[in-house]
Amino acid sequence: MTWRNTETPGWNPLPKSRDKENGPATHLPPLREVIARYGLSAQKSLGQNFLFDLNLTRRIARSAGDISGKTVIEIGPGPGGLTRALLQEGARVIAIERDTRFQGAMEELADTYPGQLTLVIGDALEQDPLKLCPAGETPEIIANLPFNIATPLIFKWLDNAQQYAGMTLTLQREVAERIAAAPRSKEYGRLSVMTQWQCSTSALFKIPPRAFIPPPKVTSMVIRLVPRGQPLATADPDTLRRAVKAAFGQRRKMLRSSLKTLNVDTAPLLEAADIPPTARAEELTVEQFCALARALDEQTEPVAVTDLRADP
Repeated sequence: MTWRNTETPGWNPLPKSRDKENGPATHLPPLREVIARYGLSAQKSLGQNFLFDLNLTRRIARSAGDISGKTVIEIGPGPGGLTRALLQEGARVIAIERDTRFQGAMEELADTYPGQLTLVIGDALEQDPLKLCPAGETPEIIANLPFNIATPLIFKWLDNAQQYAGMTLTLQREVAERIAAAPRSKEYGRLSVMTQWQCSTSALFKIPPRAFIPPPKVTSMVIRLVPRGQPLATADPDTLRRAVKAAFGQRRKMLRSSLKTLNVDTAPLLEAADIPPTARAEELTVEQFCALARALDEQTEPVAVTDLRADP
């Protein structure tokens, strides 16, 4: 992992007098000029699509609320369209980018906003954002996520959801709809359950393909995730993941059949969780999945073995 660290010692708060509308960003060259100067282009293999519309990037940044003086994690900043908006709102940005072609463009931003930008060259799937932050910080994640790694990244961050202030993510509309989906809908699935167990979700607004360069084939959506103080219901995370994965692995089947992959007797398991054996995965609420996970833990609890041998 290579660092380009432009922070000042102590991460001092920004001056209160900074004018967000007429700050350093107004003196930056247009993104198209930056891209031309560095000979940049989006790589399909990395899921790259550039967002040039400054009104949209500002809207995304402001969807997280007041981020002035706060630590924000950005994934895949590319030439820095969203990064500009985050910096202009006063955030301290830690940008994770695996494509070294963008380093020059990001260094220009770092020079324009001294003390606000840290660039981490590396794969976001291999980074722990919490370890990149100063001790005691509760960071926001605000990012236009590369389409090809969005879902694994979200699952990864959910493991420590309560340690983030929130996540404002630009995703494929299909993924965003799966996250916010309600039971008994075709979009409802594993991603819905695991996200809603840890976070409240809000679909904010759509972004048409024409807003990106190059235009993707699908509409995008900005979604806001706010971690709950406590998960929605009690459940062991690993057990819940196992139960949800098994249930949706064969989502058309009744649970009495689909849960057999857990290698347990499904009839008493479902009875203990107070779930009809004829129910299907998409019919269960998050709370019911948690009840299923608790019942699974009880059914697979190790049995204590008493040593009946006489003392020597």
